Amino acid sequence: MMKNPDNRNRVYFGLGTVGRDMFYAFESNTLLFFLSDVLSLPVWVFAAASMILSVLRIFDAFNDPITGLVIDNIRSPWGKFKPAILVGGIFSAIFAVVLFSGIGEGWTFVILFGLAYFLWDVAYGINDIGYWTLLPVLSSDQKQRERTGAFARICANIGMYIVMVAWQPVTAALGNTPQVWFWCSVVLAVIFLLGLLFPLLGIREKRLAPEQQESTTLRQMVRALVGNDQLMWTTLAMGLFMVGYCTTVNFAIYYMKYLFGNESMYVVLVAVVGVAQLGTLSVYPHVAGKLNRRQLYTLGTALVVLGYVVFFFAEVSLLLIALAAVLVFVGQAFIQTLMLMFLADTVEYGHWKLGKKNEAITFSIQPFINKIGGALATGIVSLTLIVSGIKIDGGTAETIDAGGKMLVKGSMFFLPLLMIVVGYVVYLKKYKIDEQRYAQILKDLEEREQV
Repeated sequence: MMKNPDNRNRVYFGLGTVGRDMFYAFESNTLLFFLSDVLSLPVWVFAAASMILSVLRIFDAFNDPITGLVIDNIRSPWGKFKPAILVGGIFSAIFAVVLFSGIGEGWTFVILFGLAYFLWDVAYGINDIGYWTLLPVLSSDQKQRERTGAFARICANIGMYIVMVAWQPVTAALGNTPQVWFWCSVVLAVIFLLGLLFPLLGIREKRLAPEQQESTTLRQMVRALVGNDQLMWTTLAMGLFMVGYCTTVNFAIYYMKYLFGNESMYVVLVAVVGVAQLGTLSVYPHVAGKLNRRQLYTLGTALVVLGYVVFFFAEVSLLLIALAAVLVFVGQAFIQTLMLMFLADTVEYGHWKLGKKNEAITFSIQPFINKIGGALATGIVSLTLIVSGIKIDGGTAETIDAGGKMLVKGSMFFLPLLMIVVGYVVYLKKYKIDEQRYAQILKDLEEREQV
């Protein structure tokens, strides 16, 4: 039994992300491939289903602040967040299995798929907001948050890369049929639910009694978001980054299949990226002790830019592809961890500026950003697959012409690079909560409580 509550919470919070990210990685990174290459849908059905993915992700993203409002108003002996984690987890597991069941044909499939996806997205958003809002609640100390956040990212990446490495060879070895994909989704849903027992039973959070907890109105929710200028700038910077990142990730299997010409090497690429990211997250607290956050963000962005430059010429060699991927995803690991810290710090900033602490509403921005990023990435990838001739012609690496390959490279590298660099510029110009200002905010809040 761990006597230090910070260590206990860090371990249980991190372990809970393993199953969550296995579950989420399968849906977010393979669903489009399941539609395009497993179900072998007619072009019009594929186009309609992929459009639904994009539209519903954007629609549901704007629902996330409402979800945050609901969670911030939960009154229970178990606090605000654990009930959301449990209920959202159960229903998202159910609807994820439905997504991979391949129900119906033609318009029947499109309608049922769209409904299941919408319900999955809402349920997972409830779980996700409840889960990550625990981070600022567990500690207000920046270094403690960085240690907890970095460990959680390590665990999450372990879960994600288990799936990213395994899904292609496992589904191929089992026959790559719709039935195989269905049972894979069932197994991952069970792992996801079992993993939620770590935070639900293990974490000891500081919480007020139900009668002491303040309620939040819809008007206060809008004020908590729009009135928190640092949250808004963080949202823009994170959003630009996530669109670029998700686009590159979603293209990876198609890049290896149609540009490099060897789909089986996708596993090698993911394994290399996974080791690189886990190594980066392992040393993150040490590096964060040497560099301030602005320096870390600059380092991460520089690595991403260099990686994209190498990637553009890399399809001639697996070694070059691996080098480019390491550069991009090591930089990405730094940036994504920093983004989580920025978001957590805006909780106290909002409390300081607006006089009310709305953790769940603030952290509803994270799934909002992820969904917007995933939606736009899905649209970019789907449109590129159709225009390049990959989906229409059912092409191979040999039959896709130079124009089609250049289109894929432009969508996978040029556009994401532009967005990531613009997001970095937004951060430099507009984000003002550095280490010194955050310490002053905490001091001011403490003095207010003593008055």
